[in-house]
Amino acid sequence: MAGRRRVALTVAGSDSGGGAGIQADCRIFFLLGIHPTCALTSVTAQNTRGVWDRFDLPPKLVAAQMEAVFSDFPVDAAKTGMLAREETVRVVADALKGRSGLPLVVDPVLRSSTGQELLDPGGLEAMKEELLPLATVFTPNLEEASALLGEEVGNLQAMRNAAAALLELGPRCVVVKGGHLGGGEAADVFYDGRRMEVLSGERIPTPHDHGTGCVFSAGVAGGLALGDDPLQAVKRARSLVRAALLNSLDLGGGRGPVFPVYLP
Repeated sequence: MAGRRRVALTVAGSDSGGGAGIQADCRIFFLLGIHPTCALTSVTAQNTRGVWDRFDLPPKLVAAQMEAVFSDFPVDAAKTGMLAREETVRVVADALKGRSGLPLVVDPVLRSSTGQELLDPGGLEAMKEELLPLATVFTPNLEEASALLGEEVGNLQAMRNAAAALLELGPRCVVVKGGHLGGGEAADVFYDGRRMEVLSGERIPTPHDHGTGCVFSAGVAGGLALGDDPLQAVKRARSLVRAALLNSLDLGGGRGPVFPVYLP
Protein backbone atom coordinates (compact mmCIF):
# COMPACT_ATOMS: atom_id res chain seq x y z
CA MET A 1 0.00 0.00 0.00
CA ALA A 2 2.69 2.50 0.96
CA GLY A 3 4.48 2.30 -2.38
CA ARG A 4 1.62 2.42 -4.86
CA ARG A 5 -0.39 5.27 -6.28
CA ARG A 6 -3.74 5.76 -4.56
CA VAL A 7 -6.87 5.44 -6.69
CA ALA A 8 -10.27 7.13 -6.35
CA LEU A 9 -13.50 6.62 -8.26
CA THR A 10 -16.09 9.30 -9.05
CA VAL A 11 -19.59 8.33 -10.21
CA ALA A 12 -21.09 11.53 -11.59
CA GLY A 13 -22.19 13.56 -14.61
CA SER A 14 -20.02 15.57 -16.96
CA ASP A 15 -19.95 19.37 -17.25
CA SER A 16 -19.17 20.61 -20.77
CA GLY A 17 -18.10 23.91 -19.21
CA GLY A 18 -15.42 22.12 -17.20
CA GLY A 19 -16.33 23.64 -13.83
CA ALA A 20 -18.11 20.84 -12.00
CA GLY A 21 -18.97 17.16 -12.23
CA ILE A 22 -16.51 14.54 -13.45
CA GLN A 23 -14.13 17.23 -14.68
CA ALA A 24 -13.86 18.91 -11.28
CA ASP A 25 -13.62 15.59 -9.42
CA CYS A 26 -10.78 14.26 -11.56
CA ARG A 27 -8.95 17.58 -11.28
CA ILE A 28 -9.03 17.38 -7.49
CA PHE A 29 -7.87 13.76 -7.43
CA PHE A 30 -5.00 14.68 -9.74
CA LEU A 31 -4.00 17.64 -7.55
CA LEU A 32 -3.87 15.32 -4.54
CA GLY A 33 -1.61 12.88 -6.37
CA ILE A 34 -4.40 10.31 -6.72
CA HIS A 35 -5.14 8.40 -9.91
CA PRO A 36 -8.70 9.34 -10.99
CA THR A 37 -11.16 6.80 -12.34
CA CYS A 38 -14.77 7.50 -13.24
CA ALA A 39 -18.19 6.15 -14.11
CA LEU A 40 -20.19 8.66 -16.14
CA THR A 41 -23.91 8.92 -15.33
CA SER A 42 -25.06 11.78 -17.56
CA VAL A 43 -23.73 13.98 -20.33
CA THR A 44 -24.81 17.59 -19.81
CA ALA A 45 -24.64 20.51 -22.20
CA GLN A 46 -23.90 23.40 -19.89
CA ASN A 47 -21.88 26.55 -19.44
CA THR A 48 -21.61 29.28 -16.81
CA ARG A 49 -25.21 30.38 -17.50
CA GLY A 50 -26.96 27.05 -17.04
CA VAL A 51 -27.72 23.54 -18.25
CA TRP A 52 -29.03 23.53 -21.83
CA ASP A 53 -29.65 19.81 -22.28
CA ARG A 54 -28.59 16.44 -20.98
CA PHE A 55 -28.53 12.76 -21.84
CA ASP A 56 -28.65 10.26 -18.99
CA LEU A 57 -26.66 7.13 -19.67
CA PRO A 58 -28.42 3.77 -19.32
CA PRO A 59 -28.07 2.54 -15.73
CA LYS A 60 -26.68 -0.76 -17.02
CA LEU A 61 -23.77 1.14 -18.60
CA VAL A 62 -23.13 3.07 -15.39
CA ALA A 63 -22.90 -0.22 -13.50
CA ALA A 64 -20.60 -1.66 -16.19
CA GLN A 65 -18.22 1.27 -15.86
CA MET A 66 -18.04 0.77 -12.11
CA GLU A 67 -17.43 -2.95 -12.47
CA ALA A 68 -14.70 -2.33 -15.04
CA VAL A 69 -12.91 -0.06 -12.57
CA PHE A 70 -13.40 -2.28 -9.53
CA SER A 71 -12.26 -5.40 -11.40
CA ASP A 72 -8.90 -3.89 -12.35
CA PHE A 73 -7.96 -1.07 -9.96
CA PRO A 74 -7.32 -1.09 -6.19
CA VAL A 75 -9.84 1.67 -5.45
CA ASP A 76 -9.10 3.44 -2.15
CA ALA A 77 -12.19 5.66 -2.00
CA ALA A 78 -15.24 6.54 -4.09
CA LYS A 79 -17.68 9.40 -4.38
CA THR A 80 -21.05 9.92 -6.03
CA GLY A 81 -22.30 13.16 -7.52
CA MET A 82 -25.06 13.64 -10.11
CA LEU A 83 -26.94 10.36 -10.43
CA ALA A 84 -29.90 11.73 -12.41
CA ARG A 85 -32.41 8.89 -12.10
CA GLU A 86 -33.87 6.54 -9.51
CA GLU A 87 -32.75 3.44 -11.40
CA THR A 88 -29.20 4.79 -11.61
CA VAL A 89 -29.12 5.43 -7.86
CA ARG A 90 -30.18 1.84 -7.26
CA VAL A 91 -27.63 0.23 -9.61
CA VAL A 92 -24.87 2.40 -8.13
CA ALA A 93 -25.87 1.28 -4.63
CA ASP A 94 -25.92 -2.35 -5.80
CA ALA A 95 -22.41 -1.97 -7.25
CA LEU A 96 -21.16 -0.58 -3.92
CA LYS A 97 -22.81 -3.15 -1.67
CA GLY A 98 -20.39 -5.79 -0.50
CA ARG A 99 -17.55 -3.25 -0.50
CA SER A 100 -18.04 -2.30 3.14
CA GLY A 101 -14.40 -1.38 3.62
CA LEU A 102 -14.44 1.17 0.79
CA PRO A 103 -14.71 4.78 2.00
CA LEU A 104 -17.63 6.42 0.18
CA VAL A 105 -18.62 10.09 -0.08
CA VAL A 106 -22.20 10.80 -1.18
CA ASP A 107 -22.85 14.26 -2.58
CA PRO A 108 -26.64 14.47 -3.15
CA VAL A 109 -26.65 16.59 -6.30
CA LEU A 110 -30.30 17.63 -6.70
CA ARG A 111 -29.95 20.79 -8.80
CA SER A 112 -27.32 22.65 -10.75
CA SER A 113 -25.96 25.89 -9.33
CA THR A 114 -28.24 27.68 -11.81
CA GLY A 115 -31.36 25.83 -10.66
CA GLN A 116 -31.92 22.96 -13.12
CA GLU A 117 -33.17 19.66 -11.67
CA LEU A 118 -30.49 16.95 -11.79
CA LEU A 119 -32.19 14.12 -9.85
CA ASP A 120 -35.75 12.86 -10.24
CA PRO A 121 -38.02 12.57 -7.14
CA GLY A 122 -37.72 8.79 -7.05
CA GLY A 123 -33.96 9.15 -7.01
CA LEU A 124 -34.08 11.12 -3.78
CA GLU A 125 -36.04 8.36 -2.06
CA ALA A 126 -33.73 5.68 -3.46
CA MET A 127 -30.76 7.63 -2.15
CA LYS A 128 -32.25 7.68 1.34
CA GLU A 129 -33.11 4.00 1.23
CA GLU A 130 -30.08 2.45 -0.44
CA LEU A 131 -27.12 4.79 -0.82
CA LEU A 132 -26.92 6.73 2.44
CA PRO A 133 -26.51 3.60 4.58
CA LEU A 134 -23.33 2.88 2.58
CA ALA A 135 -21.82 6.36 2.97
CA THR A 136 -18.78 7.19 5.04
CA VAL A 137 -19.39 10.93 4.62
CA PHE A 138 -22.60 12.56 3.40
CA THR A 139 -22.25 16.16 2.17
CA PRO A 140 -25.60 17.96 1.62
CA ASN A 141 -25.89 21.71 1.26
CA LEU A 142 -28.75 23.61 2.91
CA GLU A 143 -31.20 23.07 0.06
CA GLU A 144 -30.41 19.37 -0.14
CA ALA A 145 -30.68 18.88 3.62
CA SER A 146 -34.04 20.68 3.54
CA ALA A 147 -35.32 18.44 0.72
CA LEU A 148 -34.22 15.27 2.49
CA LEU A 149 -35.79 16.26 5.80
CA GLY A 150 -38.89 18.03 4.49
CA GLU A 151 -38.20 21.17 6.51
CA GLU A 152 -36.18 24.31 6.00
CA VAL A 153 -32.59 24.31 7.19
CA GLY A 154 -31.76 28.00 7.32
CA ASN A 155 -29.55 28.79 10.30
CA LEU A 156 -26.71 27.29 12.30
CA GLN A 157 -28.89 25.61 14.90
CA ALA A 158 -31.04 24.10 12.17
CA MET A 159 -27.84 22.80 10.56
CA ARG A 160 -26.88 21.09 13.81
CA ASN A 161 -30.34 19.54 14.07
CA ALA A 162 -30.22 18.48 10.43
CA ALA A 163 -26.82 16.81 10.84
CA ALA A 164 -28.17 14.72 13.71
CA ALA A 165 -31.35 13.82 11.81
CA LEU A 166 -29.51 12.92 8.61
CA LEU A 167 -27.11 10.67 10.51
CA GLU A 168 -30.16 8.56 11.39
CA LEU A 169 -30.49 7.70 7.67
CA GLY A 170 -27.34 5.60 7.92
CA PRO A 171 -24.17 7.46 6.91
CA ARG A 172 -21.19 7.25 9.23
CA CYS A 173 -20.68 11.04 9.17
CA VAL A 174 -22.63 14.05 7.93
CA VAL A 175 -21.38 17.46 6.85
CA VAL A 176 -24.14 20.04 6.39
CA LYS A 177 -22.60 22.75 4.21
CA GLY A 178 -23.57 26.30 5.10
CA GLY A 179 -22.10 28.20 2.19
CA HIS A 180 -25.51 29.64 1.25
CA LEU A 181 -26.26 31.07 4.70
CA GLY A 182 -24.72 34.47 3.96
CA GLY A 183 -22.81 36.67 6.39
CA GLY A 184 -19.10 37.14 6.80
CA GLU A 185 -18.35 33.58 7.88
CA ALA A 186 -18.80 30.33 5.94
CA ALA A 187 -19.67 27.53 8.36
CA ASP A 188 -20.16 23.78 7.92
CA VAL A 189 -21.44 21.41 10.58
CA PHE A 190 -19.73 18.02 10.96
CA TYR A 191 -21.34 15.23 13.00
CA ASP A 192 -20.32 11.60 13.43
CA GLY A 193 -22.59 10.61 16.31
CA ARG A 194 -20.03 11.66 18.91
CA ARG A 195 -18.53 14.95 17.76
CA MET A 196 -20.62 17.89 16.60
CA GLU A 197 -18.16 20.45 15.22
CA VAL A 198 -18.80 23.79 13.55
CA LEU A 199 -16.04 24.44 11.03
CA SER A 200 -15.96 28.11 10.19
CA GLY A 201 -13.82 30.44 8.13
CA GLU A 202 -13.88 33.77 6.37
CA ARG A 203 -16.26 33.90 3.43
CA ILE A 204 -14.51 34.51 0.10
CA PRO A 205 -16.39 37.29 -1.74
CA THR A 206 -16.74 36.17 -5.37
CA PRO A 207 -19.68 35.59 -7.73
CA HIS A 208 -17.68 32.88 -9.46
CA ASP A 209 -18.35 29.77 -7.40
CA HIS A 210 -19.40 27.14 -9.93
CA GLY A 211 -18.12 23.73 -8.85
CA THR A 212 -17.56 24.31 -5.14
CA GLY A 213 -19.74 21.36 -4.13
CA CYS A 214 -17.86 18.99 -6.39
CA VAL A 215 -14.49 20.30 -5.23
CA PHE A 216 -15.56 19.75 -1.63
CA SER A 217 -16.90 16.21 -2.01
CA ALA A 218 -13.97 15.16 -4.22
CA GLY A 219 -11.60 16.67 -1.67
CA VAL A 220 -13.21 14.60 1.08
CA ALA A 221 -13.00 11.45 -1.03
CA GLY A 222 -9.39 12.22 -1.89
CA GLY A 223 -8.53 12.70 1.75
CA LEU A 224 -10.11 9.37 2.65
CA ALA A 225 -8.16 7.68 -0.16
CA LEU A 226 -4.96 9.10 1.31
CA GLY A 227 -5.78 7.73 4.76
CA ASP A 228 -7.36 10.74 6.49
CA ASP A 229 -10.05 10.11 9.05
CA PRO A 230 -13.39 11.71 8.06
CA LEU A 231 -12.90 14.94 10.02
CA GLN A 232 -9.36 15.37 8.65
CA ALA A 233 -10.68 14.75 5.14
CA VAL A 234 -13.39 17.38 5.61
CA LYS A 235 -10.85 19.93 6.82
CA ARG A 236 -8.62 19.13 3.83
CA ALA A 237 -11.60 19.64 1.52
CA ARG A 238 -12.46 22.99 3.10
CA SER A 239 -8.90 24.17 2.41
CA LEU A 240 -9.22 23.07 -1.22
CA VAL A 241 -12.50 24.95 -1.60
CA ARG A 242 -11.01 28.09 -0.07
CA ALA A 243 -8.06 27.98 -2.47
CA ALA A 244 -10.39 27.30 -5.40
CA LEU A 245 -12.57 30.29 -4.53
CA LEU A 246 -9.57 32.57 -4.09
CA ASN A 247 -8.49 31.59 -7.62
CA SER A 248 -11.96 31.51 -9.22
CA LEU A 249 -12.21 32.45 -12.89
CA ASP A 250 -14.20 35.26 -14.45
CA LEU A 251 -15.03 33.25 -17.56
CA GLY A 252 -18.25 33.26 -19.56
CA GLY A 253 -21.31 35.35 -18.92
CA GLY A 254 -22.58 33.69 -15.75
CA ARG A 255 -21.13 32.13 -12.60
CA GLY A 256 -17.54 31.35 -13.47
CA PRO A 257 -15.79 28.20 -12.26
CA VAL A 258 -13.65 27.90 -9.19
CA PHE A 259 -10.05 26.99 -9.93
CA PRO A 260 -8.43 24.47 -7.60
CA VAL A 261 -4.72 24.86 -7.01
CA TYR A 262 -2.21 22.50 -5.44
CA LEU A 263 -1.93 22.68 -1.67
CA PRO A 264 1.14 20.90 -0.25
